[in-house]
Amino acid sequence: MPEADLPESAAAAGKSTSPAFLPYGRQSVTDEDIAAVTAVLRGDWLTTGPAVTQFEADLAEHTGGVPAVAVTSGTAALHVAYAAAGIKPGDEVVTSPMTFVATAATAALHGAKVVFADVEPDTGNLSVDAAAAAVTERTKVVAAVDYAGHPAELDALAKLAHDAGALLLEDAAHSVGGSWQGRAVGSIADLTTFSFFPTKNLTTAEGGAVVTADADLLRRAKGFRNHGLVRDKAVQRHPDEGGWHQEVHEFGLNYRLPDVLCALGSSQLKRLAKFKKRRTEIHARYNTALADVEGVLTPPARDGADPAWHLYPLRVLENRRRALFDHLRGLGIGVQVNYIPVYWHPVFEDLGYRRGLCPNAEAYYEQELSLPLFPSLTDADVDRVVDGVRSFFHA
Repeated sequence: MPEADLPESAAAAGKSTSPAFLPYGRQSVTDEDIAAVTAVLRGDWLTTGPAVTQFEADLAEHTGGVPAVAVTSGTAALHVAYAAAGIKPGDEVVTSPMTFVATAATAALHGAKVVFADVEPDTGNLSVDAAAAAVTERTKVVAAVDYAGHPAELDALAKLAHDAGALLLEDAAHSVGGSWQGRAVGSIADLTTFSFFPTKNLTTAEGGAVVTADADLLRRAKGFRNHGLVRDKAVQRHPDEGGWHQEVHEFGLNYRLPDVLCALGSSQLKRLAKFKKRRTEIHARYNTALADVEGVLTPPARDGADPAWHLYPLRVLENRRRALFDHLRGLGIGVQVNYIPVYWHPVFEDLGYRRGLCPNAEAYYEQELSLPLFPSLTDADVDRVVDGVRSFFHA
């Protein structure tokens, strides 16, 4: 539009009318969320209080009733889950390389050998066949990742793990609110971990949770979250020291999520279904609008999967991913790449891992481009992204 048609204040200030930068993900915070946090700040408990218990109970309503342990991040959740599983030096953890580095790093920090198994070429999720080939008598955990929010083949992976005498851990950082074969994410694996980082499907600013139906795993997770402190006199070694007495039987860390952030999480959970619905709508709009574009592949959904889409992982063919990334960034569209195969990181290279280990994962990475996806993204925003993609291929 000519400058004469601009709003007077914008014309006078000489402000740019180019579209605002569009991030690939962002939080959705309302006045109700702020009020929930403010109420805790005005109360007596900022941490280790009733809002923590409430958030854990609220979260369990979305995991088929399976109990939750709130922790400080998705990374902390993984570290706690591996601790609960008893991971120690000499154990092996089979997992996917198509994930954020924390899925593997937290196992390695417990001394485990991480064994990377390849992914399915369409979903980017851990391949059952590849995981089966990677399992040995030393395997203690098979850790699947719900890449982009699409649940992994959880039933088959659970059978595989249990037949090997191992546990199935579901890294569900992307998939809270989703389901597989009619069962809620969090109700299938032996241990499930969530992340509540701002770009995730709900947020506590920073935060995460471990979910398990196993009473012993739950007890161990709660203990590791709180320094390993034992306050129950019935199991203390020296229970008669006095009312102040507490003991540490196994080492743990301070991974307690404070009441302030738990209050935000409980408020966010009230809108989780709404968040999921909007993410599904955006995903479908992208799929429809990009279906006829030669040079890209849109993400599929397997039968029986009800994804809670966290990412929209477009696949860009013919080695054009970087060019499209730069093109869209130049248009103010904040695309991202998720993820570098974990064993490509120098810390794993230094441990002897080499490129070429998981060909499907490496091919997926070389094509993947995450388009913006978050609940407040408007249809006009989606169409702007689509126009940017189409303009690249039809230039």
